[in-house]
Amino acid sequence: MEIRIHSTLDDIEASQWNRLLATPNPFMRYEFHAALEQHHCTGEMYGWIPRHIIAWQDEQIIAIIPTYEKDNSYGEFVFDMAWADAYHRHGLDYYPKWVTSAPYSPVTGPRCLIDNKQDRQSILSSLINFVIEQSRQRDFSSYHILFTDENETQQLQQLGLMRRLGCQFHWHNPGYDTFEDFLATLTAKKRKNIRQERRYAAQANVEIEIIQGKHATDEQLLAADNFYRKTFNEKYGTPTLNLGFFRQISQTMGEQLLFIFAKGEQGYIAGAICFQDETTLYGRHWGCIEDHEHLHFEVCYYQGIEYCIEHKLKTFEPGAQGEHKISRGFLPTPTWSAHWIKHPEFSSAIQHFLENEEQGMRLYIENCASHSPYKK
Repeated sequence: MEIRIHSTLDDIEASQWNRLLATPNPFMRYEFHAALEQHHCTGEMYGWIPRHIIAWQDEQIIAIIPTYEKDNSYGEFVFDMAWADAYHRHGLDYYPKWVTSAPYSPVTGPRCLIDNKQDRQSILSSLINFVIEQSRQRDFSSYHILFTDENETQQLQQLGLMRRLGCQFHWHNPGYDTFEDFLATLTAKKRKNIRQERRYAAQANVEIEIIQGKHATDEQLLAADNFYRKTFNEKYGTPTLNLGFFRQISQTMGEQLLFIFAKGEQGYIAGAICFQDETTLYGRHWGCIEDHEHLHFEVCYYQGIEYCIEHKLKTFEPGAQGEHKISRGFLPTPTWSAHWIKHPEFSSAIQHFLENEEQGMRLYIENCASHSPYKK
């Protein structure tokens, strides 16, 4: 086995990458990472420089860890700015660091892609040791693997990485046949509130259109890009995705791209960008050019729930954070990441911090769960 660092996906075949995916998670597909790279959504401009760790055997890829060199913490959603600040106050450099992630996507999924015919733990151990050794040689401060699933987190812990617990709010489908079936499981007050919000949204006199990416027209792609960029320019900072990216993935992975639009008399006024796989709908971005009461909840949450029920999807992950989602049926769900810190004293301090943070996070999850809108 030979382990190499690849700074571009141009010399990697999509079929070799995708055959390692145990599940069709859209954010770990070759097409997703390639579109980011080819349309400069990643790269030096935004501090997401590709450094993919790939294991080869007889010129066949047997393992991939999608990895990026970072000179900032933007677009990660596992917040370590306090760690960077502590380094700075002690006269040390926290950047550059290495991050394994689906850029700009706080979505749980596989991160270490390994051929199922191989000894997973042995290959994973070799890859992690390689990353750590390279980090030492290149004077990187740390290595972070973000939004790992629980099993992968345990495997990484066994290899010496520190785990971190976070929380998101997800909706789960036990097998509803209709939206009314879902409402019937809620308390009377929450059920009334949701119906009221949907009535207010309906008063906007808009038509809801749900379009798979592969069927999207250029008008719709332009609208989605406009909504995305407007929201980031007004609220969240830098819009790193672009129209070229959306156009490309609509062609290369359009069956997993989903748009939920609200259309008025003059055209599209709001929309949500989502992805999906065989079990899960992932809400990613929202934007609008007209403000209507509760239209955000209708497009981003209630239409997504209806879509999951209709298509028998088990889970709806509407994005990071947001306690307001609880009353709409989304329950607190643990998320995980794994971390290696080179500096021994900082490693010890961060380990202590993570242990205390996890205790507090478990209490937070328990408290949020106590506000569940579902009948006891």
